[in-house]
Amino acid sequence: MSPAAAPAAPAVLCTPACVTPSAPEVPPAELGRRYAALAYEIGIGVAQGERLAEPRALRARARGIVGALGVRLEAGPERLTVTGSRPGTLIVANHISWLDVVSLLAVEPVTVLAKREVGRWPVIGSLARRAGSQFIDRDGLRQLPHVVDELSSTLRSGHSVLVFPQATTWCSVAGGRFRRATFQAAADAGAPVRPVTIRYYQHGVRSTTAAFLGDETFGASLHRVARARGLTVRVTPHAPLRGTDRRELAAEAQAAVGAHEMPAHV
Repeated sequence: MSPAAAPAAPAVLCTPACVTPSAPEVPPAELGRRYAALAYEIGIGVAQGERLAEPRALRARARGIVGALGVRLEAGPERLTVTGSRPGTLIVANHISWLDVVSLLAVEPVTVLAKREVGRWPVIGSLARRAGSQFIDRDGLRQLPHVVDELSSTLRSGHSVLVFPQATTWCSVAGGRFRRATFQAAADAGAPVRPVTIRYYQHGVRSTTAAFLGDETFGASLHRVARARGLTVRVTPHAPLRGTDRRELAAEAQAAVGAHEMPAHV
């Protein structure tokens, strides 16, 4: 049996107890500076209004927010979208934190398919809507066919879309199986699927500090990230996938994202 076809081990739900900060926190003065820088970046985004959805503006704000929080972004030169493809690319990634979205937009601005709750978050929800994000009710099964049709249409139009097929956040790359519905949209549109792995480190050691889990509030998670010293987010794109079977695409994408787990010290 190939790795892509192997049955997944039962997943254990992640909670805030899984978060184990692995480095000393920044001093109060640095924390204040980071919050001031973050407020400045958000203020620019608010002032840009609908122009925030323009790729250059969106990437600049995303990079600004990552930098304001003191997070180092590691990403190679490879694009997330598949060049030379008329349909857009379905970009699928593991989901650890709200910071995943900002980090990926800092690499390459695309349309984001997010859970509906994000649209209700103070300030962030407004910015997400202005940036062109699309929202989905993860528990609304009756809406899924409509969402798949809309996603397929978006891909056919040449726009790339970022989705998190685990549907919720997990403290590790291996947590949570990839749900298959959004892969049907890629199959229908004849669009390539680009698997992407997101990992977080502090001073070269794998870290769960950025994880956003359970019933934790966004504010609590943001404060932990802002206090973190030496936090790095690493974005690793993998070879694109093509196919017409959503089950096979989901399994192959999850295998690619979870493959070659790096050792704790890098």
